[in-house]
Amino acid sequence: MTANIKIGSIEDFFESAKQTAKEIDEGKKITRKHTIWVEPSDINELLKRTELIHYLRNKKKITVRQIAKDMNRSSASLKRDLNVLSKYQLINIYTEIDEKNRARSLVESSFGNQKIEVKAEI
Repeated sequence: MTANIKIGSIEDFFESAKQTAKEIDEGKKITRKHTIWVEPSDINELLKRTELIHYLRNKKKITVRQIAKDMNRSSASLKRDLNVLSKYQLINIYTEIDEKNRARSLVESSFGNQKIEVKAEI
């Protein structure tokens, strides 16, 4: 399955949902979609993080500290980038307590090996 990132406003999202509901009412078979709607003003912020998205593609669960080390990034800039990806549900960030009773931040990819397509209509 492919994750689709569509650029559009909340009105575009509701128009898409309305079209899907209409197809259901007409008895058409609907295929499952994984669509993430991004406001036009935010798409550039998301596209700036493609290197991080590629890095996370094959990771199941990884600490923020390990990502920073592997990518030679500061914690502050990495957390800023992770928050952008989390906002659009491309990753999940959560805290876990390790065996030494220390809290650590973990990142889990929501898209795995799925292809991510960015679609824009102008």
